[in-house]
Amino acid sequence: AAPPKVASHGGIRPHETISAVIGDRRTGSRVTITYGRPLSQDPKTGAIRKVWGTLVPWDKAYRLGSDEATLLISEQPLDLGGVTIQGGVAYTLYMVPSENGPSKLAISTHIGTWGIPVDETKDLGRVDLKKSSLDPQIDELTLAIENVPAGGGLLKIMWETTQYSVAFAVKK
Repeated sequence: AAPPKVASHGGIRPHETISAVIGDRRTGSRVTITYGRPLSQDPKTGAIRKVWGTLVPWDKAYRLGSDEATLLISEQPLDLGGVTIQGGVAYTLYMVPSENGPSKLAISTHIGTWGIPVDETKDLGRVDLKKSSLDPQIDELTLAIENVPAGGGLLKIMWETTQYSVAFAVKK
């Protein structure tokens, strides 16, 4: 499928909201993420850029999206990779990708801002991300929330030929 066109309002791409109910569809907890979806394609030249290590540098805070900061909200408290997220509270997500060590997903209490610069002083915590390969390549940053039948959920970050993921569970 062809990537969506860049919005005409100053080059800002529309944000996408994704959500899933984790657990039983009637009694589970809805988890929602709103984020901007940058393309691998250079908006000026149309050339495909290398994402990890180039467009998104290694070992530096990356806003995990485009434009406004990426927001996470859960109806109920979550255990996200060992970090407790309160229910009904908004958090900013960003990541610190690493070529040689574990890449991290950061959960921040600094909300309602533009995605850059990333304020690393308000982190609630950082969790390790599992890295795996993607085939075929994805040319637009894509986040997904999956309800895992055995219990809990999985947050996926997919772009280029790489997928990062972290498991989470609803806290009762």
